[in-house]
Amino acid sequence: MFPRRLAAVAASVARVVLGILWLGEGITKYRAGFGQADILLVVGSTSKNPRVPEFYKFFTEHILGPGSGFFGILMPALELSLGILLILGVLPRWIAMAGSALLVSYWLADQLIAQYPIMILLAIPVIAWPLAAGTLSLPALWRRWRKSRN
Repeated sequence: MFPRRLAAVAASVARVVLGILWLGEGITKYRAGFGQADILLVVGSTSKNPRVPEFYKFFTEHILGPGSGFFGILMPALELSLGILLILGVLPRWIAMAGSALLVSYWLADQLIAQYPIMILLAIPVIAWPLAAGTLSLPALWRRWRKSRN
């Protein structure tokens, strides 16, 4: 029983820390006034960067660039949402996978910062053991409360 409880705590802590990091990313973008101009900077930097794969350059030039106003609003909101949902423990595997996909997108744009590898490492146990990661979560508390009332 102890190893199972320890795994649940460890995976839940990884989930919450990952959520806090995503929340921090979103808050930082909002405080900095992140928006269309920032997306256009990414588009410009990817088009000239030999480390960026051609398919991603196509994405930035044909989708990200024309939709820069939308993506300028979407990205901070998405990061905040990822953080909140992870902290609460709502669909931890799916949210961690979505966050990991977003991180891969940032890497493809050659926008790597120090916490991104840490965030991927924290996502691994959440993705691999979602039941353990969701043990100490709002949905789990709700289920226990409902069960105790019946």
